[in-house]
Amino acid sequence: MMPQHSPAPSKWRRIQTAWGLPDLAGKGRFVTANLIDSLGNGLVMAFTVVFFVKTTSLSLVAVGAALTAGRLLALPVPPFIGPLLDKYGPRVVVAAGNWISVAGFIGFLFAHSAWQIVLWQFVVQLGANCFWMGNSPLTVLVADGAERARWFGFVRALRNVGVGFGGAASAVALSVGTVTGLRTVMVINAVTFAIAGWLFLTWRPSAHAEEAGEAGTAANAAKEKAKDETAKQARGGYRTVLKDIRYLRLVAVNVSFVFASTVITVLLAVYAADNLDVGAWIVGVLVVLNTAMVALLQTLASRWIETRRPERVLALALLVNAASFVLFGALLALPGWAVIVGLLIAMILYTVAEILSSPPVSELSVVMAPEHLRGRYLGVYQMSWSIGGAVAPALLTALLDGGALLPWAFLVVISLLAVPLVLTLGRGPATESAPAPAEDSEPVERLDSRIAD
Repeated sequence: MMPQHSPAPSKWRRIQTAWGLPDLAGKGRFVTANLIDSLGNGLVMAFTVVFFVKTTSLSLVAVGAALTAGRLLALPVPPFIGPLLDKYGPRVVVAAGNWISVAGFIGFLFAHSAWQIVLWQFVVQLGANCFWMGNSPLTVLVADGAERARWFGFVRALRNVGVGFGGAASAVALSVGTVTGLRTVMVINAVTFAIAGWLFLTWRPSAHAEEAGEAGTAANAAKEKAKDETAKQARGGYRTVLKDIRYLRLVAVNVSFVFASTVITVLLAVYAADNLDVGAWIVGVLVVLNTAMVALLQTLASRWIETRRPERVLALALLVNAASFVLFGALLALPGWAVIVGLLIAMILYTVAEILSSPPVSELSVVMAPEHLRGRYLGVYQMSWSIGGAVAPALLTALLDGGALLPWAFLVVISLLAVPLVLTLGRGPATESAPAPAEDSEPVERLDSRIAD
């Protein structure tokens, strides 16, 4: 019999491979939905505060406090979303999250008092939590067991591009400044989120991915026995998650990355202006540099990441983060002419760490979780983002007020402390308290093959 050869890849596929892009064939709705959602997030981040200042009689301080209160009210939400993710799957939860956010944006149009802003910001944040908890397992479904690191890197790059363009569009809208114009942008934002939700819901994974993403696929006695075991463990719910020491180590490691992610939004502008005595323009340059590097290099880095053990990539990211924080702090001792150069180098290191950490930590958060309790596991993982994101601004600014070196020293310490934690992710069973059912073992085995010694 003559050997059969696979057809040569097309020119476009070769270009995709060279740039570290995953195979996009048949994934148009998923990709478009992520891009639309990213544009909307870019608008929201740069637009909401000014929108309420212009469309209500409230002061800037009152608006900021109301938005913060709405976010704080949503902090306990992820554990309640987890069971819904287990029951309905990531497509439904992500689509529902987008549509819940739509309801919040429509509510923004009719909010005139502080309590109304709190209410609708809570609704928007509820939708955002649904989206983020469902997005990673949905990306695993898209990848269908192949090119996972590339898909996570591609989604990350796509979101950076979308947020950048969304922020630019928001700046244009704000330059117009009329109340009617601002309300129009909010309506457009609601419409785009509604469309993205429809695209997520109507996209269908491949038959293999859908089968791999649902518990209980073998119609035989072994399956029934596994389902009984699954039901017993599911009744344990979050108790099972909290006994999984290996997964909790990943959550603890992620806290370090959460604090690191707030450097640009919380520390950089104040530190540069008050402690380094440089112009505010440099912060804009650094933000553009960060955004451009992620957009251009994330997929290329994913080619390198996918052939490495994920816990070693994360350890490297933590060390690079620590180096960037050391340099940020050391700028206090440099002469004025060297501060700008030092800021640029520190930002490059910081962005490299961001590029290295994003695909593996997102992938591990999904594949280390037994499938039948994946939503609950992701609920605990999401709490590291929710609580860390809420605590970081207050803690880091308080440290900065106590001394310019203190926040950088704190960030260096937690980055270095996370290194031994992440290196132990390759040891021990996937769930140290109880074994996962047979049908859930395949994702963990694939992971272990990459992280085992």
